[in-house]
Amino acid sequence: QVQLVESGGGLVQAGGSLRLRCTTSKRTFYMDTMAWFRRAPGKEGEFVGAITPSGASTYYADIVKDRFTISRDNANNTMYLEMNSLKPEDTAVYHCSRATGWMNQIRSVGSWGQGTQVTVSS
Repeated sequence: QVQLVESGGGLVQAGGSLRLRCTTSKRTFYMDTMAWFRRAPGKEGEFVGAITPSGASTYYADIVKDRFTISRDNANNTMYLEMNSLKPEDTAVYHCSRATGWMNQIRSVGSWGQGTQVTVSS
């Protein structure tokens, strides 16, 4: 079974930065559109952003656009989420996932990993 493992979360003050990482054992990672989602306590999962298989294109939710950047390293089966200018409302568990579709049609495919907790203090 393919595993997705997220890491890099932590506690940061508002305005700070974090870099999350998503790694997988899936050999065909380079063929997959990948995405980040997040789930805050008491809320449903929320789309954060996505990246095409080659990494040439990215797409972000409006609430994180211009603050977050997704990148990937296909040689090492890894995707990153660089988060800057963090706000308390960014507090959530962040998950990576394979995805299908693009822009408003992006949907998660398969199960999520355990995620990594991001907590932003005010």
